[in-house]
Amino acid sequence: MGLEYKSDEWLRELGVFRLEKRRLWWELSTLLQLPEKRLQPVSSQSLLAGDTGSIAQVKVPYKPPLDTLWRAEKYLRNWVCRIGSRRLKRALIYVGNTKRNMILSFDNNLLIFIFLSNIPTCRKAIFLLQLTEGLHLKDDNWNFVSVDNSEQGTWPRVKGKLIVVGDCKHTPKEIEILPGTLDNNPGKFVLWLRCTHPPTFLPKGQTVAQIIPTWEHLEEDNIPTACPGHNITEVKPQVGCELQVGDEAINITGLLHTDMDVTVIPAKHWPSRWALENVAGYVQGIGGMQLARQSKSVVQIKGPKGQLASLRPFVLDYREPLLGRDLMAQWGVTIDIPNPPQDFWAVVAEECPTHKLNWKTDAPVWVEQWPLSKQKLKALEELVEEQLAKDHIVETTSPWNSPVFVIRKPGKDKWRLLQDLRQINNVIEDMGSLQPGMPTPTMLPQNWKLVVIDIKDCFFHIPLHPDDAPRFAFSVPTVNREAPRKRYHWRVLPQGMKVSPIICQWYVASLLSPVRVAAEKAIIHHYMDDVLVCAPTDDVLSHALDLTINALVVAGFELQEDKVQRMPPWRYLGLEIGKRTIVPQKLEIKAKIQTLADVHQLCGALNWVRPWLGLTTEDLAPLFNLLKGGEELSSPRELTPEAKEALEKVQHLMSTRQAHRCDPDLPFKFIIMGKLPHLHGVIFQWRNNIKKDQGREDPLLIIEWVFLSHQRSKRMTRPQELVAELIRKARVRIRELAGCDFECIHIPIGLRSGQITKAMLEHLLQENEALQFALDSFTGQISIHRPAHKILIRMPNSH
Repeated sequence: MGLEYKSDEWLRELGVFRLEKRRLWWELSTLLQLPEKRLQPVSSQSLLAGDTGSIAQVKVPYKPPLDTLWRAEKYLRNWVCRIGSRRLKRALIYVGNTKRNMILSFDNNLLIFIFLSNIPTCRKAIFLLQLTEGLHLKDDNWNFVSVDNSEQGTWPRVKGKLIVVGDCKHTPKEIEILPGTLDNNPGKFVLWLRCTHPPTFLPKGQTVAQIIPTWEHLEEDNIPTACPGHNITEVKPQVGCELQVGDEAINITGLLHTDMDVTVIPAKHWPSRWALENVAGYVQGIGGMQLARQSKSVVQIKGPKGQLASLRPFVLDYREPLLGRDLMAQWGVTIDIPNPPQDFWAVVAEECPTHKLNWKTDAPVWVEQWPLSKQKLKALEELVEEQLAKDHIVETTSPWNSPVFVIRKPGKDKWRLLQDLRQINNVIEDMGSLQPGMPTPTMLPQNWKLVVIDIKDCFFHIPLHPDDAPRFAFSVPTVNREAPRKRYHWRVLPQGMKVSPIICQWYVASLLSPVRVAAEKAIIHHYMDDVLVCAPTDDVLSHALDLTINALVVAGFELQEDKVQRMPPWRYLGLEIGKRTIVPQKLEIKAKIQTLADVHQLCGALNWVRPWLGLTTEDLAPLFNLLKGGEELSSPRELTPEAKEALEKVQHLMSTRQAHRCDPDLPFKFIIMGKLPHLHGVIFQWRNNIKKDQGREDPLLIIEWVFLSHQRSKRMTRPQELVAELIRKARVRIRELAGCDFECIHIPIGLRSGQITKAMLEHLLQENEALQFALDSFTGQISIHRPAHKILIRMPNSH
């Protein structure tokens, strides 16, 4: 595919003849290195209202390299200056620091050439507008935003028209803008903004629009001519120019020198054929005083943009050309001192989202406040004043009431305020669980960078719906009823409300959802008030972390810098995460068992660490057996010799076992271990190119252990049903973890008569419905062999 054209309107505007047009397309096709140099249509359309310019769209099969685009743009600029109308050649604007009469961009395989005419030159004519604070867009409503002008300078004309367009380079595609004014200040410019596909988050400093000043139609003779512009920096301002005498010309680069009365050309640059004459007098300031020599002929000096000056420069022994005020006056050079940046300020009006509760009844629930001791009453009053100062509670006359009490924090001389909301919870409709379990860090790729954030007092930064807040009221009693009691209700999520955790999950997730979209290369885990950010590089991590912190802070959450973990090991949800491995945080095993409640606590803690440490049902059976018997939690219990032995084994495994962070380049596998009927399994990854030798990494990456229920179903009596249930459970789990299936399932089951054979396995797969259901739609391999590793070879004795 070559260049394409459909309309010659923009060419006719420039007065281009047919032959010149064909030459232009041929040259562009060559410059853009297109595979076929043939002419095809170009579309054009009006750029702005009135006689201000046009757009030419050139379709190409691929995006050319940047240097190729620059060459094409340079060729077009030269072509416009050589062929185009005088009006177009004199219409110049600034784009960044470069003054152009043509803008080239690339979008969706279209090279877009924008030719501007009748737009007077102005310093920094394009203004970029950036947000002065982060903005979380949760819906598609229009938001009144605060922006500032990032460029130096002021508007060229106060009453001039402004062209406000989105910035396609920096602004997300789903963002729409709408300029406007305020009713009480019609002369003040404001900007409205909305997201077509919410939610999304725009950080502080995000470019959302650009503004181009323009004017009403001007007569051609009144169009200002352009002069070269130079930023005043540590580098001296130099420009290229052409010196011409007769038909001969030379090119030099000279220094603009406002302290020079005359223009000086070094003798080494002066052509010997151009005659000089001695002048009576000296030139002072160039290395002291030098005898003056001056050109006999008038020299025409042409500037970088075609500016002309005619004068007789001086020729002296000096290292570089000096362009003096005599030349700059004819060129029309001026020194522009810009005004301070013009800021556009407005208020971001954003309402925090709230989740309205569903109630079973609207009849007020009143539970009387019980008396408190003087010590606890004093602590309650102090805590209430603290919450009142933080605007977490307000005074109320609500007909609802629930009792409050205080408890001392363990090991501290501080108290904690609690409210008994049991009766209130009875009239609140349940909400479905948003996050049934915790995210497992085994799915974090090895050696990726991590940061863990702990949100302080998460519930107290999430607002209650205004209609629900008065129902969470409480009273502060007085001793002997000596004064009317003060009554308050919560404005934020109270501790003890049964749906507070679900609302917390929903609220924080709504803040992090646009961050996940903006930082798609990063992994963000969120569970209640703990947020983990994981990324492959420091740059990606820094970007994702900034967006995450900004989103939380803008929503009003308080983050403690000392609670932001940036170095390993990272502590997250009771686990210690290293660069490659994962182990539970130090778990205190309560060996002193006296009641059934103690056994429940012990077994609950061990059940939680099983997936990472591989504590089999056999290992824990003596401890689980202690749960049998009386149902009262206070019923007596003591460790049996078997239970003590099991507890010692558990403590040993806790000090030697570990799980691993995954390798994103490796597939997942599953192996069934043990001898019938005591089976369990391991989800793992295997590095085939690594051998377990001294000084080398372990090829086995344990992702998670899988176990059957301790209380086996009476319907599952045959061994193949146990195998099927284990496979089914593992396949469900890997879909939850990674959204995929296993590459291979290893079934090296030990029988009383020996190892299962391939023929036996094939027979089972053909005849057993339970296995067929468990392996439904499985496309991976099934193997009876196990990888050579000491953990995978471990087989308990048959029973």
